[in-house]
Amino acid sequence: MDPIELSIFSSRMAAVCEEMGEVLRNAAFSPNIRDRLDFSCAVFDGRGELCAQAAHIPVHLGSMAYAMGDIVERIAWAPGDMVILNDPFLGGTHLPDVTLIMPVYAEGQRAAFVVNRAHHADIGAASPGSMPLSTRLGEEGRIIEPRHLMRAGVLDEGLLASIVGDTRNPDDARGDFSAQMSANRVGAERLETLITERGRSGFEAGLTALNDYGERLALAALRRIPDGLYRFEDWMDDDGQGQAAIPVRVAIRARDGHMEVDFAGTAAQVGGNINCPLPVAAAAVFYAFRCLMPPQTPACAGVFRPIRIAAPAGCLLNARFPAAVAAGNVETSTRVVDVVMGALAQALPEVIPAASHGSMNNLAMGRDAAEEGWDYYETLGGGMGAGAKGGGLSAVQTHMTNTLNTPIEVLEARYPVRVTRYAIRRGSGGTGRRRGGDGLVREFEFLRPAQVTLLTERRLHAPWGIAGGGDGMPGCNRLNGELLPPKTALDVAPGDRLCVETPGGGGWERKEEAD
Repeated sequence: MDPIELSIFSSRMAAVCEEMGEVLRNAAFSPNIRDRLDFSCAVFDGRGELCAQAAHIPVHLGSMAYAMGDIVERIAWAPGDMVILNDPFLGGTHLPDVTLIMPVYAEGQRAAFVVNRAHHADIGAASPGSMPLSTRLGEEGRIIEPRHLMRAGVLDEGLLASIVGDTRNPDDARGDFSAQMSANRVGAERLETLITERGRSGFEAGLTALNDYGERLALAALRRIPDGLYRFEDWMDDDGQGQAAIPVRVAIRARDGHMEVDFAGTAAQVGGNINCPLPVAAAAVFYAFRCLMPPQTPACAGVFRPIRIAAPAGCLLNARFPAAVAAGNVETSTRVVDVVMGALAQALPEVIPAASHGSMNNLAMGRDAAEEGWDYYETLGGGMGAGAKGGGLSAVQTHMTNTLNTPIEVLEARYPVRVTRYAIRRGSGGTGRRRGGDGLVREFEFLRPAQVTLLTERRLHAPWGIAGGGDGMPGCNRLNGELLPPKTALDVAPGDRLCVETPGGGGWERKEEAD
């Protein structure tokens, strides 16, 4: 392909994913998908290699890119099929993230797949929000191994009824699954049009050119990293089950643009739910390196060819079934970004920023009741790390998430809570010539009894500054003014107030050298 034709092809592939996302958002029922945008859409080739993705959730998309090939080989596919899964050890991330996969056929052969993954605020865990303080995967909700939700265009009504029947709000759940199915149908139609225009061989030639182009851009960017071995370590606060200061270690060996990323020395998997399946850890690695590449780099498998990842089986980042993983997807993945960035800062000190707030600050709440049952989940932003080119942004989602806050109007209209405070946490960013961004403060007053789960990090280990900059201020969680542990589950009564103060980002200090 000539450059103009390749650019058009790449844009059309990405447009398929963007349209899928718009359909999913507009048709969804739950605030977590419709308002917070906790979903992702992508296109893969017939072998399961990433071809395109929308700018959605990094932890969703990177993990799909890593695991999709195994899923493709495991299933007998046919036109009109749609497969559903959420099993973290068979291609998922954590149980609330439910993935729907649909093959696309051309000239009688499988040419591609359209895929979307959406976070369901309730997937049947014992605690509302399906983000419990779990010790085994089975405590985290309904486990869906890869299986057909649809065959030859016919929906398995029994399977769908079984899945939504495990939730506290089956109507919302059914609506969200219908939105996911609709998104895949639209994506398949748009992709079929593109393949028909180019012919199957022309489409495959376009994918080959796109992957080769992505690999060239990736290598050009990664060759800026001097050859060498770079190490870094950081810590998870705790696992919610009594184990604290849990190390995450990385060694990155750079050779002519090729990266070997090894997590040997990372803690063994723990009793709590901060364990990761390897695809989640890989998503964090892919994201960190993708940040070093130019904006026009396509989202395709070729981009990741120069990167190799290793983590000992049974460690925190490559946990074995049936380890609990609910918080690994949201909290541990952010720490993987921090350690990879920390290692790369030794090679590229003027490029890599300080640590951002380092937690998705997960809040799940609701109530089990026959007539008044409800469930809700959200993540909260914090401070972004500063760097040589500028200070960090305040009160934003960073790194492995790309979601929004739930608007207060939506939250208060749908649930028995009142938001009494929502503000920037002034002064929480790290000090330096470039200050880290500030975290935020969000306070809730409960109007009815409820169960609450908090899965948060960077409450005990501050986000680190860089180049002499100060650390960001750790976060804190309080109920009626009393300090809570980083990870906790509790019952609240009407009038109780829960305040979450999120961490600030690290600062950047390096002084200008004298002339």
